[in-house]
Amino acid sequence: MIETDLHYAPEEVTPPGATLGDLMEERGLSQAELSRRLKRPPQAINEIIAGKKEITEDTALELERVLQVPAHFWLARDARYREYLARLRDGELREAQVPWVETFPLKALQAAGVLPAGRLTPAFKQQLVDHLLRFFGVASPQGWAAQYGSMQAQFRRASPERQTDTAAITAWLRMGELAAAKQGVNDHSAQALQAALPQLRALTLLEAPLIGPELTRLCAAAGVYLVLVPPLPGTHVSGVARWLGSKPLIQLSLLGKWNDGFWFSFFHEVAHILKHPQRKVYLDDAASGDTITAPEELEANRFATEVLISPAQQRRLGELALTAHAVKAFAREIELHPGIVVGQLQHRGRVSYAHPLTKLKARYEIAL
Repeated sequence: MIETDLHYAPEEVTPPGATLGDLMEERGLSQAELSRRLKRPPQAINEIIAGKKEITEDTALELERVLQVPAHFWLARDARYREYLARLRDGELREAQVPWVETFPLKALQAAGVLPAGRLTPAFKQQLVDHLLRFFGVASPQGWAAQYGSMQAQFRRASPERQTDTAAITAWLRMGELAAAKQGVNDHSAQALQAALPQLRALTLLEAPLIGPELTRLCAAAGVYLVLVPPLPGTHVSGVARWLGSKPLIQLSLLGKWNDGFWFSFFHEVAHILKHPQRKVYLDDAASGDTITAPEELEANRFATEVLISPAQQRRLGELALTAHAVKAFAREIELHPGIVVGQLQHRGRVSYAHPLTKLKARYEIAL
């Protein structure tokens, strides 16, 4: 396994010329004599000792012959010093990059383990610049803008007036990317995903702890990444469907934690994968309700509703007695969790969200 969290940040690294100067002093060599032995201008020797001039491969070999110190020592010593100088220059940019850091929900990212804990002082925020760049896998805020800021053009927002915090949304999306990278899935097959719909729907009847592993397995078999990432403040995203290369990703936030919302969101994202363009990023908001007007979102809503409760069953739902006994019997007949039936009744306006039938819903804490 390759360790990817490597930090080399010594307080100070002296130039290799300092070591060269010590060796010259030990051996009684003047700069003039070393210049003659190397057949190099005295100024070049002076600049190497001062750290102004790099030690090249040729110079390292010549020093090896003159001083009997291996060339690889001089090259490694010079490389460490040049890295140290680069980090110093990079550190000087940090203060100017703090405003970029401040656009993200830092406390929430700390709580999620994305960023290290600590008081968000100006000095600590400068340290977070590097952590945030590493998290996104970019070299600079400009790299983030090129990779993630420009992703906005691909966004299809279910709630454009609410889903405006691009920094928070892209951080949440990145958390999903990293979670997906840990999964192994088959090559994607739309036919396999379509064929798995009855099995996926049947999972609504399982106890919450059993759902995550089985749902992930069925999705992976169809070549779909499935990840659960807690919501970040400002995202207003219950789920997203997007593509990572040749494979789709469904990312759910479990916003609200009710089982009817979870399953509706899941099948809504499945609809985007099966029916809509791969180049888009569909940001869905379960709280948007009937305010959705985008054709793709309306189509995904119909798909999710009809997978859960067929059109014929929906007609019966409109006449269903509003009692726990009737709801449970109907749910048992169509092999669906009663909480999802209640959710559909609430969506239709037949039952309020304060109605006693709400008790039939389940609350999910799923570890995928």
